Amino acid sequence: MTTAAESNESIAVLPGGVQLAYETFGSPEADPLLLIMGLGGPMTWWDTELCGQLAEAGFHVIRFDNRDIGHSSPHPSEERITLARLARAFVGLPTRSPYVLDDLADDAAALLTHLGIDSAHVWGVSMGGMIAQTLAIRHPDRVRSVCSTMSTTGRRNVGFQHPSLLPSLVIKKPGLEGYIERQIQGGRQIGSPGFPEPAAEIRQRAIDTWHRGVDAAAVARQMLAILTQPDRTEQLGGLGIPFSVVHGLSDKMVHVSGGRATAAAVPGAEITLIKGMGHDLPRPLWPAFIKIVRRTADRATTRRDTGAAPV
Repeated sequence: MTTAAESNESIAVLPGGVQLAYETFGSPEADPLLLIMGLGGPMTWWDTELCGQLAEAGFHVIRFDNRDIGHSSPHPSEERITLARLARAFVGLPTRSPYVLDDLADDAAALLTHLGIDSAHVWGVSMGGMIAQTLAIRHPDRVRSVCSTMSTTGRRNVGFQHPSLLPSLVIKKPGLEGYIERQIQGGRQIGSPGFPEPAAEIRQRAIDTWHRGVDAAAVARQMLAILTQPDRTEQLGGLGIPFSVVHGLSDKMVHVSGGRATAAAVPGAEITLIKGMGHDLPRPLWPAFIKIVRRTADRATTRRDTGAAPV
């Protein structure tokens, strides 16, 4: 099993030239589980210890940096997105985005191909949940089950964030200390009030993330991809795979209405709403998350073994 001291990070070169950094945990013979992180988050935001626990739960875990983040390919033009452009997209006005969620979902499918994996269970958080949903819609044969956490459908009247949070998503104060300050402030703004993370842990993760590579322009490009996403409600209704939704009742970044709408859209979806959970993955909740992801995957296995009809 991979440990923090034994990284097996590799680079996948995808068709079209995009390069994705990825890492695996657990036996390749176990159930493949693709982890998709959210806005501005490198794969290391999937804590190494959490990945190890998922491997112990019977998964071959794959975590990766989305394009434009961490060690994966930056956007070739280094295009910068102004706050005015983000605000235009926020209010629903037509706005061009350098890339869209479809592109990020296609990257995930291509990574599975690179790894020789025909299909996988998928757990996505926040923007990663949006990508997971899009992956299941665009590549239904590649997805066995989905766990969509603190995410939404793309419908504009659900899963909303307060407009006051938008400026805080763009790094202002330069340098490492500015980034650390932003992460600690973000923890206070959108973290889980019922499961507060120690500032020392936030600081260390911020330092690790900074040294992996932080680009304010890339975060803004990903934010624009989120703000210009389509409403997936109707397409989610056509999914026939086990699907679980997890959402915090204290989520200020993606309102719980986004989780409720996602569960309502997918036939047979399970939903778990957690009191005191905000927009993060608190360590005390890891056992609950793992149980949900495992149970959802087992529903897919039961369907394959019994030949049951889609959910």
